[in-house]
Amino acid sequence: MDWILNSSLAVLALASLLILFSGDRALFNQQLVWYGVGIVAMVMMTRIDWRPLINYPWVIYGIYSIAIVLLIATLFATPIRNIRGWLVLGPWQFQTSEFVKLSLLIVFSSFWAKAHIGIAHLKNVAASFLFFIVPATLVLMQPDMGSTLILFGLWFGYLLVSGIQWKHLLIAAALFLIASGISWNYGLADYQKERVIGLFYPEQDPLGVNYSVIQSKIAIGSAGWLGKGFGRGTQVRLGFLPEAETDFIFAAFIEEWGLIGGVVALVAFMTVLIRIIFAGLASTNNFSRMFCLGAVILFLVHFILNTGSAIGLLPVIGVPFPFLSYGGSNLLTSLMIVGIIQGIVIRSKF
Repeated sequence: MDWILNSSLAVLALASLLILFSGDRALFNQQLVWYGVGIVAMVMMTRIDWRPLINYPWVIYGIYSIAIVLLIATLFATPIRNIRGWLVLGPWQFQTSEFVKLSLLIVFSSFWAKAHIGIAHLKNVAASFLFFIVPATLVLMQPDMGSTLILFGLWFGYLLVSGIQWKHLLIAAALFLIASGISWNYGLADYQKERVIGLFYPEQDPLGVNYSVIQSKIAIGSAGWLGKGFGRGTQVRLGFLPEAETDFIFAAFIEEWGLIGGVVALVAFMTVLIRIIFAGLASTNNFSRMFCLGAVILFLVHFILNTGSAIGLLPVIGVPFPFLSYGGSNLLTSLMIVGIIQGIVIRSKF
């Protein structure tokens, strides 16, 4: 296994557990359990050799079909925070859109591994768009705009690195604009529209739609180089910063551990991405390369949307920071992805 990758993940895990222990001991205990479950799942994934499996389409598309069925089942589930995005199994809640990310990653890796020579052809772009649009529509119906953007970012990220022709890229951009218009009129809830509008008018409604971003900026801006100290973050401890364990955990971490602590977390995260890129470059088959590429795109889009929201450059859409934010579904899925990559690293030596 890649010890540098594992060490970087350990740094992110420590940062996550520190801020949760400081803010909410119950969430700390739950996150600790999820890390345990995720590590077991990660180790299990390292033992699976995906190379022969990609020759059996029923395996790849079977995983994709299961994800679609779970999304459909979720539409009939009880709403949690106004979103029908979770399936409840006893004391456990699993967000189905997270499994969809993994399934799309596998499907796209298999698809582009076989069609990489002619990937820029319009028919291949259209076929890949169909793989994306079906689950994206179901996720949007929940409604979960954040996960929908993640799925789009994964699909579009593959297109950008595929050598696609500009005219086809413009077609993809046009499809996105059309889909955005439809989503604005028929898919987005009123509060989601307010968040987008609030991005362009940050000084308006400081106690309403812009409240969380303002508090996030205060947390970051008041931290200094070394932060306020463990358990002394006023924005978190006094309850001023909403969703401090999920959407704004990076701001909460910086408040207590300072800009230096934030840089350490960023370096750890970027090291994870770099090691995944190295794993892809060292792999001996197209599927492994495409999977590593897609994993980097997926984690990077998560990071951009999460930190962009925290500093007011993007609307607040509820996207977790990989390996840092509280949330079992995202953490489990992310560690499973890393497990598959660890398996790629092991088998690239043979």
